[in-house]
Amino acid sequence: MKCPYCGNPDTRVIDSRPAEDKNSIRRRRSCDECGKRFTTYEKVETIPLIVIKKDNNREQYDRAKIESGILRACYKRPVSAAEIQKTIDALELEIFNREEKEIPSSLIGEIVMDKLKELDPVAYVRFASVYREFKDVNTFMTELKEFLE
Repeated sequence: MKCPYCGNPDTRVIDSRPAEDKNSIRRRRSCDECGKRFTTYEKVETIPLIVIKKDNNREQYDRAKIESGILRACYKRPVSAAEIQKTIDALELEIFNREEKEIPSSLIGEIVMDKLKELDPVAYVRFASVYREFKDVNTFMTELKEFLE
């Protein structure tokens, strides 16, 4: 690993431990040349996941988009940031465990709704109203009735 301070290509690992997210390794390193210390993170490289949109366009999976949708659904709800992150992690685990290179956005949306149903019923209905594009009150009520059953 190249030293970020002096550019020396020879550094050594002083300490290794799992990072807080438990999905990467945190390494403390020391430069043999200048003696400064720095931290690096090592994470398993995954195959990029392609999302097939409704219009058949394809784009690379972006966690930030899912996070944004869930945060909007949980706005002003009694749901902690830790619970939201845990939900997103569980959702990603489910998506990546499918080991598919391409996944339809509709499937991701259904998985998000399943996770939100467990997390917060109001957030679930908010997300569903946007995701399912409710046209009128009747479709909204139909979804609510299904949820209540």
